Amino acid sequence: MANNQPMKKERMSGCYATVLLFMVAFTVGIFSSYAIGNQNVPDHHNGGATGVNTPSNYLHVTTGDSVRSVVEHPAFRGFGEYLLPWDNRPQQLDAILGDVGSLLPYHSHVNPDIVVGALNHMIDEVASGREIFYDFYNERQKRQDPGKHSAGLFFFRGEPGAPFAVICPGGGFSYVGSLHEGFPHAVEISKNGLNAFVLKYRAGSGLKASEDLAAAISFIVDQADTLGVSKEGYSLWGSSAGARMVGDIALNGTAYYGGRDLPKPGAVIIAYTGHSIYSPGFPPTFITVSADDPIASASVVDRRVHNLKDAGVTVKYHRFKHAGHGFGTGVGTDAAGWVNDAIRFWINNSN
Repeated sequence: MANNQPMKKERMSGCYATVLLFMVAFTVGIFSSYAIGNQNVPDHHNGGATGVNTPSNYLHVTTGDSVRSVVEHPAFRGFGEYLLPWDNRPQQLDAILGDVGSLLPYHSHVNPDIVVGALNHMIDEVASGREIFYDFYNERQKRQDPGKHSAGLFFFRGEPGAPFAVICPGGGFSYVGSLHEGFPHAVEISKNGLNAFVLKYRAGSGLKASEDLAAAISFIVDQADTLGVSKEGYSLWGSSAGARMVGDIALNGTAYYGGRDLPKPGAVIIAYTGHSIYSPGFPPTFITVSADDPIASASVVDRRVHNLKDAGVTVKYHRFKHAGHGFGTGVGTDAAGWVNDAIRFWINNSN
């Protein structure tokens, strides 16, 4: 028996060495996965882990996160504040995304899940190495008018070379409701293979907002090759106050508001506004409103549709019953699905 003791000790030493090596390898593996910075990130919005490799600091946001966490998110570094409805209102940062509708007093049926889904789409775009925010004013223009610092375009890519849309959210020219009726619309447009830009314009003035739209369209056309979009058959989308801007450009053209002298859009999409301008040269027009809208009178919209048709303009009109004002994509109301109807109208009439 005494002769077996060295052999037993040798076996025990070998076992301890094997265990020790396994523990070291396991620990190194764990730390290496964090050091690399690319890992599977839990997708809290979809309720489970995704299989997508995204940088570890580009986590998705959830309805339980604060607005501040969006503004300070590393994916939105340098322009996070331009995602928000209000300029220079720090108290909005403390709101929870689940209560984002409280920041949009002129809007109804704000769905936090849809808002968060659009934000996470943008986060994933940045994580994939794509640029999503563009200044269209240069530094000289910003020095002349500091208000132009807050203007810009958020880009949602479709197929390379496809036409583009510019989306102008509403907010009574007091705020810009991109979270509800800008980014979610752009997601739907890009899903259809088309390119979409959401305009962050200067609040406080309808004229300045229309000037921003003219400058934005001019920028996109000038940079079309770099951006990978077609210059032909573009569309303009506007909701409430944003629809007034779209109507201004459709009636008067971009040069009237300081932009380049460009062709009018192939189609305009106008949602719930009392703006009633029209002309025989108005582009093909998709119009929508709800009969119970407390801000934009449906009867005023009815008359505009009648006048446009009498002027020979191609018009498609959706008049809903129970969607209120500022219904965004219409989810949760009888207006659900209208965005895709408008996309089909644009495609069919853009030539």
